[in-house]
Amino acid sequence: MKNIKQLFRQVGKYARYIDYPLVVTYLLLCLIGLVMVYSASMVAATKGSLTGGNPVSGTYFYTRQLMYVIMSLCIVFFMAFFLNVKFLATTRFQKWMMALLVILLLATLVVGSNINGSKSWINLGFMNLQASELLKIGIILYIPYMIEKKRPRVFTQPKLLTSPIILAGFCIGLVFLQRDVGQTLLILIIFFAILFYAGIGVQKSIKYILTILVGAVIIGSLLLLLGLVPDYLTARFSTLANPFSTEEGTGYHIANSLLAIGNGGLFGRGLGNSIMKLGYLPEPHTDFIFAIICEELGLIGGLFVICLLFFIVYRAFELANKTSSYFYKLVCVGVASYIGSQTFVNLGGISGTIPLTGVPLPFLSFGGSSMISLSIAMGLLLITAKQIKIDEQRLKKQQQNNPFTNRQR
Repeated sequence: MKNIKQLFRQVGKYARYIDYPLVVTYLLLCLIGLVMVYSASMVAATKGSLTGGNPVSGTYFYTRQLMYVIMSLCIVFFMAFFLNVKFLATTRFQKWMMALLVILLLATLVVGSNINGSKSWINLGFMNLQASELLKIGIILYIPYMIEKKRPRVFTQPKLLTSPIILAGFCIGLVFLQRDVGQTLLILIIFFAILFYAGIGVQKSIKYILTILVGAVIIGSLLLLLGLVPDYLTARFSTLANPFSTEEGTGYHIANSLLAIGNGGLFGRGLGNSIMKLGYLPEPHTDFIFAIICEELGLIGGLFVICLLFFIVYRAFELANKTSSYFYKLVCVGVASYIGSQTFVNLGGISGTIPLTGVPLPFLSFGGSSMISLSIAMGLLLITAKQIKIDEQRLKKQQQNNPFTNRQR
């Protein structure tokens, strides 16, 4: 009884500091994701097309996703009410976190399962753990911590970040060795977004990036001319121009995804009435779930989902601009770049805007590691917002109690 009272006292103490618009947005996305995972997978599950030819219950993927959502909600609740963001900026936590990530990434290369050409998962029995998803959280916490620790000298001497960058680069390299190009690119986007927002070596970075891009274009052109580019990579780029010209070959997935989006019209065919999920799209409950959303809920439903995801990104940048702490700022920017970039890559891939990479749509696609990683990111955003509000109120009280400040007024 005493423990329950302490629990409620702890919750009540911090309830007023919680960013409820973010919580509501997160819950809406989780609920929409649950409904759409069930709708997208129920028929294919009973036919066995999503489980290697073994028919399962129509609620198989829904039940598993519900378990992931419940786990994620527990994580977010614990972080929001019982975790202090300052603890995440301690040396001990950072060392243990990075050591654990390196061990998980190395273990993935040794004992990881090969799924769809990438050796990125460790089978835990009840779920497949993708260490690269957790690395995103690691980068979001580790790089801001090192920048805050070495501030202000780091802004004039970017070389002070050499060791952290080498460690982060080593971890990203391990992800690349797992043959997961999509995750590698997303982690790099988060990494560079944090450095750019902090303003560390921006001019030099731009020069290096431009040099790398020019070099990549020249090397890529030479490889194409010599015929040394793998066929599957060539196919991914060639289908962007007109996927319907290769509808029965390499453009099959994108063509059917575009058809699903177009079939929905303004208001959709109705929940559960998608045609393209009936064997025309390979992963309707994961990579192509947005196409199913558009087909069943229409343009209105698709735009609603995009607005919810955009709000999280917008709110993260808004919080970053409210605080003077570089650690808080850069954590918010890291979360914004994580959710924003993953949304862009997923929507760009299924709409034929960029090459298809197999990246899940945040909070909506089926998947345990992705859901838990994204929920931890939301938890980071909530506890950072909580601390920013606490600091603001503390500052106001100090100003009110300061006689000199009151005299000036």
